[in-house]
Amino acid sequence: QVQLVESGGGLVQAGGSLRLSCAASGRTFSNYAMGWFRQAPGKEREFVATIAWRGVSTYYADFVKGRFTISGDSAKNTVYLQMNSLKPEDTAVYYCAARASTKYEYWGQGTQVTVSS
Repeated sequence: QVQLVESGGGLVQAGGSLRLSCAASGRTFSNYAMGWFRQAPGKEREFVATIAWRGVSTYYADFVKGRFTISGDSAKNTVYLQMNSLKPEDTAVYYCAARASTKYEYWGQGTQVTVSS
């Protein structure tokens, strides 16, 4: 059974930092890409960042470039999202997801990030 478990969310002041973790289990993810998404209240879920387990290719949404960094530890099957210079508009539930092809097929339960002004 595939499981993605996020952690690291919380309440932080604007300008602060948080690091989210996503622990993956249940299969080999070496051929998968991992992604972070977020959903704010009343808004649709949006893409944040992605990384491939193989190599170091990463891709970011424009609104997080220069502030967020996605990384992975294949030995631990864990993906991280380092979030710096947080803004109130970054407040959302952040989800981890995994895909082997074009569609993300596995999702975590989400972790709440709240940025106060």
